[in-house]
Amino acid sequence: MKEEKKDQILIAAEKLFSQSGFDGTSTRAIANEAGVNLAMLNYYFGSKDGVYNAVVEKRLGDFRQILSSISEENISSWDKLKKCVDVYADRIFNNNCWHKIIQRELSLESRTEKSDFIIDQLMKNVNEIQKVIQEGVTNGTFREVDTELTVATIFGTKYYLLNASVLASKLLNADLKDHQVLEEQVKPRLKRHLLDLLSAHLRRL
Repeated sequence: MKEEKKDQILIAAEKLFSQSGFDGTSTRAIANEAGVNLAMLNYYFGSKDGVYNAVVEKRLGDFRQILSSISEENISSWDKLKKCVDVYADRIFNNNCWHKIIQRELSLESRTEKSDFIIDQLMKNVNEIQKVIQEGVTNGTFREVDTELTVATIFGTKYYLLNASVLASKLLNADLKDHQVLEEQVKPRLKRHLLDLLSAHLRRL
């Protein structure tokens, strides 16, 4: 029951943070949205900052566990990278609220404790993918490449599609605000593109 209530609060907080931002969201509004009392929210998370950090840690921590488990599998470096791309592409289109929260903080001109916290958590996930690529370079599966910029290419494609969605919709001739279009057209297309790109860039002839 305790974990169920905590999850309710985090789901409500994620929704409200994405709609109104951190400053525009109150702990009372989160409690009301979650159907719990304010005392319970404060007991579990201590403050609005605590709720915010918990949302970030849950989303990025869950993804990190998946990436980490892939990197430990007894399969080729290329198969690991394919799995990472597959999971990544699935997740980036499945939670628009979460990506709004990330973009809202990272687009601010001045860095804040929250943006620094998000960046620190994101880098842990970036490092998991970077580790898979570097493993392939080390064992000879992949060519010697700029690992950091290769990772930036993967993440940069996602940022373009989600954060410049009007322009990307025209470029792809697909409505990126339509969830069905994202699922049935854009996501499979993105997976094929990233794998084709990475195969040509990384794999030895």
